[in-house]
Amino acid sequence: MFEERIYNFSAGPSMLPEPVLKKASDEMLNYGGSGMSVMEMSHRSKAYQEIFDETKALLKKALSVPDTHEVIFMQGGATGQFAAVALNLMGKTGKADYAVTGNFSNLAAKEAKKYGQVHIAFDSTDRGHTVIPSQSELDLDADASYFHYCANNTIYGTEWSYVPRVPCPLVSDMSSNILSRPVDVSKYGLIYAGVQKNMAPAGMAAVIIDRSLVGQELPFTPTILSYKTTVDKDSMYNTPPTYNIYMLGLTLKWVMENGGVEAMEELRDIRAGMLYDFIDNSSLFRGRAEKSARSKMNVTFTTGNAELDTKFVREAAAEGLVSLAGHRIAGGMRASIYNAMPVEGVKKLVDFMGKFELANKI
Repeated sequence: MFEERIYNFSAGPSMLPEPVLKKASDEMLNYGGSGMSVMEMSHRSKAYQEIFDETKALLKKALSVPDTHEVIFMQGGATGQFAAVALNLMGKTGKADYAVTGNFSNLAAKEAKKYGQVHIAFDSTDRGHTVIPSQSELDLDADASYFHYCANNTIYGTEWSYVPRVPCPLVSDMSSNILSRPVDVSKYGLIYAGVQKNMAPAGMAAVIIDRSLVGQELPFTPTILSYKTTVDKDSMYNTPPTYNIYMLGLTLKWVMENGGVEAMEELRDIRAGMLYDFIDNSSLFRGRAEKSARSKMNVTFTTGNAELDTKFVREAAAEGLVSLAGHRIAGGMRASIYNAMPVEGVKKLVDFMGKFELANKI
Protein backbone atom coordinates (compact mmCIF):
# COMPACT_ATOMS: atom_id res chain seq x y z
CA MET A 1 0.00 0.00 0.00
CA PHE A 2 1.16 3.54 -0.75
CA GLU A 3 0.82 6.40 1.72
CA GLU A 4 1.30 9.04 -0.98
CA ARG A 5 0.09 9.43 -4.54
CA ILE A 6 1.84 7.33 -7.14
CA TYR A 7 2.64 7.95 -10.79
CA ASN A 8 -0.14 6.36 -12.79
CA PHE A 9 0.78 5.64 -16.42
CA SER A 10 -2.62 4.16 -17.28
CA ALA A 11 -3.97 4.77 -20.78
CA GLY A 12 -7.41 5.53 -19.34
CA PRO A 13 -9.00 6.10 -17.01
CA SER A 14 -5.85 8.07 -16.39
CA MET A 15 -4.29 10.58 -14.03
CA LEU A 16 -6.12 13.80 -13.36
CA PRO A 17 -4.24 16.94 -12.28
CA GLU A 18 -3.78 16.94 -8.52
CA PRO A 19 -5.10 20.52 -8.11
CA VAL A 20 -8.27 19.40 -9.93
CA LEU A 21 -8.77 16.47 -7.56
CA LYS A 22 -8.16 18.69 -4.54
CA LYS A 23 -10.66 21.27 -5.78
CA ALA A 24 -13.26 18.57 -6.40
CA SER A 25 -12.59 17.19 -2.93
CA ASP A 26 -13.04 20.60 -1.32
CA GLU A 27 -16.36 21.04 -3.11
CA MET A 28 -17.59 17.47 -2.76
CA LEU A 29 -20.12 18.08 0.03
CA ASN A 30 -20.95 21.71 -0.56
CA TYR A 31 -20.46 23.27 -3.99
CA GLY A 32 -20.40 27.05 -3.98
CA GLY A 33 -22.46 27.39 -0.82
CA SER A 34 -25.31 25.37 -2.31
CA GLY A 35 -25.24 22.92 0.59
CA MET A 36 -25.01 19.95 -1.76
CA SER A 37 -22.60 18.12 -4.03
CA VAL A 38 -22.56 18.68 -7.78
CA MET A 39 -23.45 14.98 -7.96
CA GLU A 40 -26.79 15.77 -6.33
CA MET A 41 -27.76 18.85 -8.31
CA SER A 42 -30.60 18.96 -10.78
CA HIS A 43 -29.22 19.48 -14.25
CA ARG A 44 -31.99 22.05 -14.68
CA SER A 45 -30.93 24.12 -11.69
CA LYS A 46 -29.42 27.59 -12.00
CA ALA A 47 -26.28 26.49 -10.14
CA TYR A 48 -25.64 23.60 -12.49
CA GLN A 49 -26.46 25.62 -15.61
CA GLU A 50 -23.66 27.99 -14.63
CA ILE A 51 -21.24 25.04 -14.34
CA PHE A 52 -22.34 23.71 -17.72
CA ASP A 53 -22.10 27.07 -19.50
CA GLU A 54 -18.66 27.77 -18.05
CA THR A 55 -17.32 24.34 -19.04
CA LYS A 56 -18.60 24.69 -22.58
CA ALA A 57 -17.12 28.18 -22.90
CA LEU A 58 -13.78 27.01 -21.50
CA LEU A 59 -13.53 24.18 -24.04
CA LYS A 60 -14.29 26.60 -26.85
CA LYS A 61 -11.62 28.97 -25.58
CA ALA A 62 -8.99 26.29 -24.97
CA LEU A 63 -9.27 24.94 -28.52
CA SER A 64 -10.20 28.25 -30.21
CA VAL A 65 -13.42 26.69 -31.52
CA PRO A 66 -14.82 28.93 -34.28
CA ASP A 67 -18.42 30.16 -34.31
CA THR A 68 -19.14 27.72 -37.16
CA HIS A 69 -18.85 24.81 -34.71
CA GLU A 70 -20.90 23.66 -31.73
CA VAL A 71 -19.71 21.88 -28.57
CA ILE A 72 -21.88 19.08 -27.17
CA PHE A 73 -21.46 16.43 -24.48
CA MET A 74 -22.73 12.89 -25.01
CA GLN A 75 -22.77 9.69 -22.99
CA GLY A 76 -21.20 6.46 -24.22
CA GLY A 77 -17.63 7.69 -24.53
CA ALA A 78 -15.77 7.48 -27.82
CA THR A 79 -17.20 4.02 -28.49
CA GLY A 80 -20.68 5.50 -28.62
CA GLN A 81 -19.40 7.92 -31.23
CA PHE A 82 -18.34 5.07 -33.51
CA ALA A 83 -22.04 4.57 -34.20
CA ALA A 84 -23.11 8.20 -33.82
CA VAL A 85 -20.67 9.44 -36.48
CA ALA A 86 -21.90 6.97 -39.09
CA LEU A 87 -25.57 7.41 -38.21
CA ASN A 88 -25.36 11.19 -38.40
CA LEU A 89 -22.92 11.77 -41.26
CA MET A 90 -23.06 8.84 -43.68
CA GLY A 91 -26.49 9.64 -45.07
CA LYS A 92 -25.30 12.01 -47.79
CA THR A 93 -23.82 9.29 -50.02
CA GLY A 94 -24.06 6.16 -47.90
CA LYS A 95 -20.26 5.90 -48.05
CA ALA A 96 -17.35 6.85 -45.83
CA ASP A 97 -13.55 6.62 -45.79
CA TYR A 98 -11.73 5.18 -42.76
CA ALA A 99 -8.02 5.00 -42.05
CA VAL A 100 -7.33 1.95 -39.89
CA THR A 101 -4.15 2.64 -37.94
CA GLY A 102 -4.97 0.88 -34.67
CA ASN A 103 -7.56 -0.99 -32.67
CA PHE A 104 -10.06 1.80 -32.12
CA SER A 105 -10.10 3.07 -35.69
CA ASN A 106 -10.67 -0.55 -36.73
CA LEU A 107 -13.61 -0.84 -34.33
CA ALA A 108 -14.99 2.46 -35.59
CA ALA A 109 -14.83 1.22 -39.19
CA LYS A 110 -16.55 -2.05 -38.27
CA GLU A 111 -19.33 -0.16 -36.51
CA ALA A 112 -19.83 2.16 -39.48
CA LYS A 113 -20.23 -0.82 -41.83
CA LYS A 114 -23.58 -1.51 -40.15
CA TYR A 115 -24.98 1.70 -41.61
CA GLY A 116 -23.33 2.13 -44.99
CA GLN A 117 -20.42 1.36 -47.25
CA VAL A 118 -17.00 1.78 -45.67
CA HIS A 119 -13.92 2.21 -47.84
CA ILE A 120 -10.62 1.58 -46.06
CA ALA A 121 -8.38 4.42 -47.18
CA PHE A 122 -5.37 2.95 -45.39
CA ASP A 123 -4.77 -0.12 -43.22
CA SER A 124 -1.61 -0.67 -41.19
CA THR A 125 -2.65 -4.07 -39.81
CA ASP A 126 -0.05 -5.96 -41.84
CA ARG A 127 2.66 -3.75 -40.32
CA GLY A 128 1.51 -4.27 -36.75
CA HIS A 129 0.05 -0.75 -36.58
CA THR A 130 3.54 0.68 -36.15
CA VAL A 131 3.14 3.32 -38.87
CA ILE A 132 1.04 6.33 -39.87
CA PRO A 133 0.36 6.85 -43.57
CA SER A 134 1.69 9.80 -45.49
CA GLN A 135 -0.80 11.97 -47.36
CA SER A 136 0.12 10.26 -50.65
CA GLU A 137 -0.62 6.83 -49.18
CA LEU A 138 -4.27 7.65 -48.50
CA ASP A 139 -6.61 6.00 -51.02
CA LEU A 140 -9.55 8.39 -50.97
CA ASP A 141 -13.05 7.72 -52.30
CA ALA A 142 -14.46 10.74 -54.12
CA ASP A 143 -17.98 9.75 -53.00
CA ALA A 144 -17.22 9.50 -49.30
CA SER A 145 -19.50 11.47 -46.98
CA TYR A 146 -16.60 11.90 -44.57
CA PHE A 147 -13.08 10.70 -43.77
CA HIS A 148 -12.45 9.25 -40.31
CA TYR A 149 -9.13 8.77 -38.53
CA CYS A 150 -7.95 8.28 -34.97
CA ALA A 151 -5.42 11.02 -34.23
CA ASN A 152 -3.53 9.04 -31.58
CA ASN A 153 -3.46 5.28 -31.14
CA THR A 154 -3.23 4.46 -27.46
CA ILE A 155 -2.59 0.72 -27.80
CA TYR A 156 0.16 0.77 -30.41
CA GLY A 157 1.69 4.14 -29.56
CA THR A 158 1.39 5.99 -32.87
CA GLU A 159 0.14 9.49 -33.64
CA TRP A 160 -0.70 11.50 -36.74
CA SER A 161 1.67 14.47 -37.02
CA TYR A 162 -0.32 16.17 -39.76
CA VAL A 163 -3.93 16.92 -40.68
CA PRO A 164 -5.06 14.81 -43.66
CA ARG A 165 -6.22 16.73 -46.72
CA VAL A 166 -9.47 15.23 -47.96
CA PRO A 167 -12.30 16.38 -50.26
CA CYS A 168 -15.03 15.66 -47.70
CA PRO A 169 -15.69 16.54 -44.03
CA LEU A 170 -12.84 15.43 -41.80
CA VAL A 171 -13.75 13.44 -38.67
CA SER A 172 -11.21 12.69 -35.97
CA ASP A 173 -11.19 10.67 -32.77
CA MET A 174 -8.90 12.74 -30.54
CA SER A 175 -9.61 10.88 -27.32
CA SER A 176 -6.01 10.51 -26.24
CA ASN A 177 -4.32 13.68 -27.46
CA ILE A 178 -6.98 16.37 -27.18
CA LEU A 179 -5.82 19.41 -25.16
CA SER A 180 -2.18 18.35 -25.62
CA ARG A 181 -1.58 20.75 -28.51
CA PRO A 182 -3.33 23.47 -30.52
CA VAL A 183 -5.83 22.26 -33.13
CA ASP A 184 -7.20 24.14 -36.14
CA VAL A 185 -10.80 23.16 -35.51
CA SER A 186 -11.95 24.89 -38.69
CA LYS A 187 -10.35 22.06 -40.72
CA TYR A 188 -12.65 19.48 -39.14
CA GLY A 189 -16.26 18.60 -39.71
CA LEU A 190 -16.28 16.78 -36.40
CA ILE A 191 -13.91 16.07 -33.51
CA TYR A 192 -14.82 13.71 -30.70
CA ALA A 193 -13.01 12.54 -27.60
CA GLY A 194 -13.70 10.12 -24.81
CA VAL A 195 -12.84 12.26 -21.79
CA GLN A 196 -11.15 9.64 -19.59
CA LYS A 197 -7.63 10.20 -20.90
CA ASN A 198 -6.86 13.91 -20.91
CA MET A 199 -10.02 15.62 -19.69
CA ALA A 200 -12.19 14.07 -16.97
CA PRO A 201 -13.42 10.80 -15.40
CA ALA A 202 -14.73 8.10 -17.73
CA GLY A 203 -18.29 8.14 -18.99
CA MET A 204 -18.65 10.90 -21.57
CA ALA A 205 -17.56 12.11 -24.98
CA ALA A 206 -16.92 15.73 -25.88
CA VAL A 207 -17.97 16.47 -29.46
CA ILE A 208 -17.15 19.50 -31.60
CA ILE A 209 -19.22 19.59 -34.77
CA ASP A 210 -19.57 21.93 -37.73
CA ARG A 211 -23.16 23.16 -37.60
CA SER A 212 -23.51 22.59 -41.36
CA LEU A 213 -23.36 18.83 -40.69
CA VAL A 214 -26.13 18.84 -38.12
CA GLY A 215 -29.48 17.39 -39.20
CA GLN A 216 -28.30 14.82 -41.76
CA GLU A 217 -28.85 11.71 -39.64
CA LEU A 218 -30.25 8.48 -41.02
CA PRO A 219 -34.00 8.08 -40.30
CA PHE A 220 -33.46 5.20 -37.85
CA THR A 221 -30.86 7.06 -35.76
CA PRO A 222 -31.69 6.66 -32.06
CA THR A 223 -32.69 10.00 -30.60
CA ILE A 224 -30.03 9.76 -27.92
CA LEU A 225 -27.34 9.55 -30.64
CA SER A 226 -28.74 12.35 -32.81
CA TYR A 227 -26.40 15.30 -33.12
CA LYS A 228 -29.32 17.52 -34.10
CA THR A 229 -31.29 16.62 -31.00
CA THR A 230 -28.22 17.05 -28.80
CA VAL A 231 -27.38 20.43 -30.33
CA ASP A 232 -30.98 21.63 -30.21
CA LYS A 233 -31.29 20.60 -26.55
CA ASP A 234 -27.82 21.92 -25.65
CA SER A 235 -26.70 18.45 -24.50
CA MET A 236 -29.71 18.15 -22.18
CA TYR A 237 -32.19 16.03 -24.09
CA ASN A 238 -31.89 13.72 -21.10
CA THR A 239 -29.95 14.03 -17.85
CA PRO A 240 -26.35 14.61 -18.95
CA PRO A 241 -23.28 13.18 -17.17
CA THR A 242 -23.30 16.14 -14.80
CA TYR A 243 -20.26 15.32 -12.69
CA ASN A 244 -18.11 14.54 -15.75
CA ILE A 245 -18.95 17.96 -17.16
CA TYR A 246 -18.09 19.60 -13.85
CA MET A 247 -14.76 17.74 -13.68
CA LEU A 248 -14.01 18.65 -17.28
CA GLY A 249 -14.56 22.28 -16.33
CA LEU A 250 -12.05 22.01 -13.49
CA THR A 251 -9.50 20.38 -15.80
CA LEU A 252 -9.99 23.07 -18.41
CA LYS A 253 -9.44 25.78 -15.79
CA TRP A 254 -6.20 24.02 -14.80
CA VAL A 255 -5.08 23.90 -18.43
CA MET A 256 -5.81 27.59 -18.96
CA GLU A 257 -4.19 28.62 -15.66
CA ASN A 258 -1.05 26.76 -16.71
CA GLY A 259 -0.59 28.38 -20.10
CA GLY A 260 -3.26 26.74 -22.24
CA VAL A 261 -2.73 24.05 -24.87
CA GLU A 262 0.44 25.76 -26.07
CA ALA A 263 2.06 25.16 -22.69
CA MET A 264 0.65 21.62 -22.61
CA GLU A 265 2.38 20.98 -25.93
CA GLU A 266 5.73 22.17 -24.57
CA LEU A 267 5.45 19.87 -21.55
CA ARG A 268 4.30 17.02 -23.80
CA ASP A 269 7.44 17.39 -25.90
CA ILE A 270 9.65 17.44 -22.81
CA ARG A 271 8.11 14.28 -21.34
CA ALA A 272 8.10 12.35 -24.60
CA GLY A 273 11.60 13.53 -25.51
CA MET A 274 13.05 12.30 -22.21
CA LEU A 275 11.50 8.88 -22.52
CA TYR A 276 12.24 8.29 -26.20
CA ASP A 277 15.80 9.55 -25.78
CA PHE A 278 16.40 6.94 -23.10
CA ILE A 279 14.80 4.16 -25.16
CA ASP A 280 16.82 5.06 -28.27
CA ASN A 281 20.05 4.87 -26.31
CA SER A 282 19.17 1.76 -24.35
CA SER A 283 20.77 -1.63 -24.84
CA LEU A 284 17.76 -3.36 -23.28
CA PHE A 285 14.61 -1.47 -24.24
CA ARG A 286 13.38 -0.72 -27.74
CA GLY A 287 10.47 1.28 -29.04
CA ARG A 288 7.54 -0.41 -30.73
CA ALA A 289 6.38 2.24 -33.21
CA GLU A 290 8.42 3.56 -36.10
CA LYS A 291 10.13 6.80 -35.13
CA SER A 292 8.22 8.88 -37.66
CA ALA A 293 4.92 7.66 -36.23
CA ARG A 294 5.64 7.81 -32.51
CA SER A 295 2.94 9.03 -30.14
CA LYS A 296 3.83 11.72 -27.65
CA MET A 297 0.99 10.58 -25.40
CA ASN A 298 1.44 6.79 -25.30
CA VAL A 299 5.00 5.49 -25.43
CA THR A 300 5.12 1.78 -26.25
CA PHE A 301 8.30 -0.24 -25.70
CA THR A 302 9.59 -3.71 -24.83
CA THR A 303 12.70 -5.63 -23.84
CA GLY A 304 11.89 -8.27 -26.44
CA ASN A 305 11.47 -10.85 -23.68
CA ALA A 306 7.95 -11.39 -22.31
CA GLU A 307 9.17 -12.64 -18.94
CA LEU A 308 11.50 -9.68 -18.54
CA ASP A 309 8.70 -7.31 -19.53
CA THR A 310 6.53 -8.80 -16.79
CA LYS A 311 9.34 -8.42 -14.28
CA PHE A 312 9.81 -4.79 -15.29
CA VAL A 313 6.12 -3.98 -14.80
CA ARG A 314 6.05 -5.72 -11.43
CA GLU A 315 9.17 -4.05 -10.07
CA ALA A 316 8.15 -0.64 -11.42
CA ALA A 317 4.82 -0.92 -9.61
CA ALA A 318 6.65 -1.57 -6.35
CA GLU A 319 8.40 1.78 -6.90
CA GLY A 320 5.10 3.64 -7.38
CA LEU A 321 5.21 3.56 -11.19
CA VAL A 322 1.98 1.76 -12.02
CA SER A 323 -0.07 0.68 -15.05
CA LEU A 324 2.95 0.21 -17.31
CA ALA A 325 1.83 -3.09 -18.83
CA GLY A 326 1.06 -2.86 -22.52
CA HIS A 327 -2.44 -3.58 -23.78
CA ARG A 328 -3.27 -7.28 -23.85
CA ILE A 329 -3.32 -7.36 -27.66
CA ALA A 330 0.05 -5.61 -28.01
CA GLY A 331 2.07 -6.79 -25.02
CA GLY A 332 5.26 -5.15 -23.85
CA MET A 333 5.02 -1.90 -21.94
CA ARG A 334 3.16 1.35 -22.40
CA ALA A 335 3.70 4.62 -20.58
CA SER A 336 0.79 6.99 -21.05
CA ILE A 337 2.07 10.50 -20.38
CA TYR A 338 -0.98 12.73 -20.67
CA ASN A 339 -1.19 16.36 -19.56
CA ALA A 340 -1.62 15.47 -15.89
CA MET A 341 1.61 13.46 -15.73
CA PRO A 342 4.26 15.63 -14.08
CA VAL A 343 7.69 15.79 -15.71
CA GLU A 344 8.97 14.40 -12.41
CA GLY A 345 7.00 11.21 -13.04
CA VAL A 346 8.79 10.61 -16.33
CA LYS A 347 12.13 11.40 -14.70
CA LYS A 348 11.44 8.77 -12.06
CA LEU A 349 10.44 6.26 -14.75
CA VAL A 350 13.60 6.88 -16.76
CA ASP A 351 15.73 6.55 -13.64
CA PHE A 352 14.07 3.23 -12.84
CA MET A 353 14.54 2.00 -16.41
CA GLY A 354 18.25 2.77 -16.13
CA LYS A 355 18.57 0.80 -12.89
CA PHE A 356 16.54 -2.07 -14.32
CA GLU A 357 18.74 -2.21 -17.40
CA LEU A 358 21.91 -2.41 -15.33
CA ALA A 359 20.45 -5.20 -13.18
CA ASN A 360 19.10 -7.21 -16.12
CA LYS A 361 21.67 -7.07 -18.87
CA ILE A 362 21.18 -9.97 -21.24
